[in-house]
Amino acid sequence: MGTGAFALVLVLIVCAIGFELTRQSMLSIEKFGFNFWRTQVWDPVAGQFGALPFIWGTLYSSVLALVIATPIALGIAVFISELCPAWLRQPLVFLTELLAAIPSIVYGLWGIFVLVPAVRAFELSVPAPLRELPLFSGPPLGVGMLAAGVILAIMVIPFTSSVAREVLKSVPPAQREGAYALGATRFEAIRAALFFARTGIVGAVMLGFGRALGETMAVTMVIGNNPKISASLFAPQYTMAAVLANEFTEADTNLYLNALVEIGLVLFVVTLIVNSLSRLLIWSMARPLRREAAAVVVPAAESAA
Repeated sequence: MGTGAFALVLVLIVCAIGFELTRQSMLSIEKFGFNFWRTQVWDPVAGQFGALPFIWGTLYSSVLALVIATPIALGIAVFISELCPAWLRQPLVFLTELLAAIPSIVYGLWGIFVLVPAVRAFELSVPAPLRELPLFSGPPLGVGMLAAGVILAIMVIPFTSSVAREVLKSVPPAQREGAYALGATRFEAIRAALFFARTGIVGAVMLGFGRALGETMAVTMVIGNNPKISASLFAPQYTMAAVLANEFTEADTNLYLNALVEIGLVLFVVTLIVNSLSRLLIWSMARPLRREAAAVVVPAAESAA
């Protein structure tokens, strides 16, 4: 009963956060309604507020980071758990965990002085025909969606690789031994282990995605902070966490303050939706595994009887 009360605290905290964010943003909710979610204008002077550019920037940067980080993180996890020499394994594990512990403001400073110039040089090297495409259009400023996606990917890699490494360690040795017994190569045995651990690996990827959604300072320092929707990797854009960090102390009217709190509410809801969908995906992937396990256990029990 006591442990159940502790678990209930989590539910109460989530409900309390949602309630307080809703209460503190009622002025904005009453004035704009659902238009707040689909309007692109963000003009504090005119009192017009729309969250769509920030929703777009948050999802765009997070998905871009996921695309960049996932293969690298899985490669690190596979190398450490399957291929790494014993003398090198612990130093690599330590460095991975160290990267996860670095504060985001440090990543942001590194991004300004190292990543942004590198991205600007890359943008200048893009051939002119490619610059005609919407994905590569825009001035080569260095700050923008590409820089934000890269720095988010760097921050996501330690989380994803650490969880994926633990998942691969939990794969029963019989899976690999069975693959070798059937004549599989080392690569094929690793692929079989990855397939066996696919549910946990998806969970690791979604954990990294959740980390990217809420990241603030590092993204704020390199994304350019322009509330405009663009498909371009080079264009400065904005995220929900960044606009809260930049403008919360500047809100000089109740409507402006309520609009910013509603941005926080939108981020809260988007995070809940993304995590719920990820849990649904993991559950749907785990169901066939449970059915296969049940199909093996039942005949074995019958034969033993």
